[in-house]
Amino acid sequence: PPQTSTAVAILAQAAYSSPPHNPHHPRVSSSNKLCVCNCIFATMVRYCAEPKNPSKSCKAMGADLRVHYKNTYETCRAIKGMTLATAKQYLGQVLDKKRCIPFRVYTGCIGKTPQAKEFKVTQGRWPVKSVKVVLGLLQNAESNAEFKKLDTEALTITHIQVNRAQKGRRRTYRAHGRINAYLNSPCHVQMILEEPPEEVEKPDGEAKPKTFTRKQLAKYRLKIGGDK
Repeated sequence: PPQTSTAVAILAQAAYSSPPHNPHHPRVSSSNKLCVCNCIFATMVRYCAEPKNPSKSCKAMGADLRVHYKNTYETCRAIKGMTLATAKQYLGQVLDKKRCIPFRVYTGCIGKTPQAKEFKVTQGRWPVKSVKVVLGLLQNAESNAEFKKLDTEALTITHIQVNRAQKGRRRTYRAHGRINAYLNSPCHVQMILEEPPEEVEKPDGEAKPKTFTRKQLAKYRLKIGGDK
């Protein structure tokens, strides 16, 4: 809420502007300053896009998800533009190995499958872990929509984005006493679902007369006259 962000900003300003020469002014230690900074960054949650009509939309986000970025990117790209029910049905079929996730961008060392022909590509996979995580986010978005009393059957995925997160560092032990880095590739996912806009009939009225410039009229006369 805006009140919370304002209060945190005032607290941060007071923490960093404490004068050292005033003995009666409360001093803030470095650990408290770090806590204030963490609170500030925790409240700054933003989406890369905003819906056209916030009252007819819902959001869902997952941060630092322990799933591979590339698999999740292709999974989210496959369901963009689908309705909520269609996306859940499609991902369920992927879990059953009846349909595949087409790989269009990250195609290195990706096997070919006949199931990718429906997407006019040749490479595809069945990333079970990424599919389950995306299904969980869709269920979260559906719960948010029900809370806002939206029509869940009409919701469409208008925005979905996957970003790389900070890699987790581990180590693996090699021969001759060596140690190598052993990193994972988590990701952030955000999505926005919107209801389609209502169609409004155009009011019946007199058509406005068309106006033309002299140049347009000259071209029109030339077309009518032909080579004369």
